This record gives sequence, structure tokens and C-alpha cells, in this order.
Amino acid sequence: MKGFVADIERLTEENSDFRRVLYTGKHLQLVLMTIQPGEEIGDEVHEDHDQFFRIEKGEGEILIDGNRSKIKSDDAMIVPAGARHNLVNTGDKPLQLYTIYAPPEHRDETVHVTKAAASAEEEHFDGQTTE
Repeated sequence: MKGFVADIERLTEENSDFRRVLYTGKHLQLVLMTIQPGEEIGDEVHEDHDQFFRIEKGEGEILIDGNRSKIKSDDAMIVPAGARHNLVNTGDKPLQLYTIYAPPEHRDETVHVTKAAASAEEEHFDGQTTE
């Protein structure tokens, strides 16, 4: 196995897709996201998934079980399993971040260019890993 080794900051800042799965392991998954100004991930709950976010560029807000926090470049957040959450771009530039789901949430190699494309497709992790 090779695992994943790359310049995550560069990859995140070069990403323009709403969602791009980079690597899927048995117990976690690395995903790039770009949220356009005024957009949001959408209110969600992962009953059995913890989720980590790291902001590389931009600003916004995260809501975790009703608790609202401002976020900006270099901030990190952890959402525990079962917590209702949403991440909103409140800035005037794209909000670029990466997120780690534990365990995986999406099918390996998933790419959703826009939020609308992500909303239109009902896909979830199918057990297939990157390697």
C-alpha cells in the first residue's frame, strides 16, 4: 500500500470543485471542498461519523448543534458523530477547505463540481477504498 502523501495546502487551494474525494481508507476519508460565496454545505447529521475540517482560504461560519462560530483561514474544527452541523461561506471569495470523515462518507473518487450536482446525486460510501 502507498497511502496518501501530497501537499494538501496546494491541492486544497487549487481545487474549484464543491467536493473531490482524494483518498478513501478503511477507517477515514480525505475530501477537498470549495464553497462559493453565499453557499453552504447544508444542514446535516452523521450519526456514526466524526468529521474534521481545516480551512485553507476564505471565511465563514460553522454551526454545531446550534453553536455558531466564525471561521477563517488556518482554522480547524471537529464535529462529533450525531451533531447537527452546517458550514457557510459568509465571505466574498471561495471558501477552500479539506475535511476528513471517520469512517468514510462518500464513494471513492467522487467529484461533484457544484453543490447542485452534489445535491442531485444520492451517493454514499460503498465499501471500496482507494487501494
